[in-house]
Amino acid sequence: MSALGGLKVLELAAIGPAPFCGMMLADFGAEVVRIERPAANRGLTTELGRDALNRGKRSIAIDLKNPEGVAIALELVAKADILIEGHRPGVMERLGLGPDVCLGVNPRLVYGRVTGFGQDGPLAERAGHDINYIALSGVLGMLGTPERPAIPANLVGDFGGGGMMLAFGVLAAAFHAQRTGVGQVVDAAMIDGSALLMTAVMAMRAAGLWNDTRASNLLDGGAPFYNVYPTKDGKHVAVGPIEPQFRALFLERLGLSAATNMLDPDAWPAQRRELENIFVTKTRAEWETVFTDTDACVFPVLSMTEAPRYPHNAARKTFIEVDGVSQPAPAPKLTKTPATANARPPAVGQDTRAILGELGRDADDLLRRGVVT
Repeated sequence: MSALGGLKVLELAAIGPAPFCGMMLADFGAEVVRIERPAANRGLTTELGRDALNRGKRSIAIDLKNPEGVAIALELVAKADILIEGHRPGVMERLGLGPDVCLGVNPRLVYGRVTGFGQDGPLAERAGHDINYIALSGVLGMLGTPERPAIPANLVGDFGGGGMMLAFGVLAAAFHAQRTGVGQVVDAAMIDGSALLMTAVMAMRAAGLWNDTRASNLLDGGAPFYNVYPTKDGKHVAVGPIEPQFRALFLERLGLSAATNMLDPDAWPAQRRELENIFVTKTRAEWETVFTDTDACVFPVLSMTEAPRYPHNAARKTFIEVDGVSQPAPAPKLTKTPATANARPPAVGQDTRAILGELGRDADDLLRRGVVT
């Protein structure tokens, strides 16, 4: 049996955090049905094709601008434990699938919503993307060089602060619903979630151990012993011996004095320059050899092409290949109820007939009239 076996999830097609949440739930055994748009109105979901974020899900394509299509969606709502959607505030209400309607159909439903700015507040109606949300949460301002912030792709807002927070929220609410029979709305905002990820850093700041100048702190590239250095072949190594015993091993392998004081921030710029001059004398592979079998906390910076082949990742099956597409494996690992590691993403509408049959609907008639595709 899977960890989330028997949990029924309805996902309204979107991009980014909502399908990521659905993927995580599907990986661990939830039955996720994704409602897609008709082919003519599919947008980016068509460009992405069989997106790995949709692995393990079932797909039904419904015209939600058609009242009969909305009725079919509500039949699915009635059978679901969780609904997840990632549209701007008001979109679901205008479709006739807002939380009031859905909870009226199914009082036990957990209605999960993920947006950038949340369902309320002065910016709730504004458009934005990951970079905008993490700019306002304070995350973007703490990353990068003193001259300018660094952009962490869309990992912090969309996926860490959005999709993962939504997954946690809907499971927490589902646990409550199973005990009480009462559903609720989960309002997952990327601005809130990305702010939450900074909890430890803001605690350090409150204690006087962090300041607002980028690349001047322990964990933001300020410290020479927590940094990235270029190597002779144009690649990089990641250095992170924070603890004193690990720093001692680090200095020993580099042939530097064990008495070097690396805790004085005033000395950090000169020490970083010294380490830059040292690391550029060997290739990344040569430095791997130097630091093999030691707790000096020095490892190669791998590309997305290299990472799946790295021996440790290969041994743990950190990456999998499905239909020739390399992708991260489900995580975390459970000893008794492991996740499914080889589920294929469905073609859009692949399961339309089967799902309609489960509802007792005439698929041929609905397909002929374009209510579903």
